[in-house]
Amino acid sequence: MIEVEFRENEERSFGEFRRKVRGAEMLSAAMQRLLQAIHFNGRLSVIVQNGQVLKSGYEEGYFRRPETGVTARLQ
Repeated sequence: MIEVEFRENEERSFGEFRRKVRGAEMLSAAMQRLLQAIHFNGRLSVIVQNGQVLKSGYEEGYFRRPETGVTARLQ
């Protein structure tokens, strides 16, 4: 009986995990605000093992720089 409850709880938790991944609810609100503030357009990666974050990173070169000078005038 306890085994069945454990399995049901595990399935429910994994279902919630999948729902959050599909719904792009992976980041905290604070992190989302920070990404918007810097106009980040790129890839974030997170490596997780046994529920703990082992490594995270981003691909460089995806920050939108303010247009100034000659470049802004050409467009």
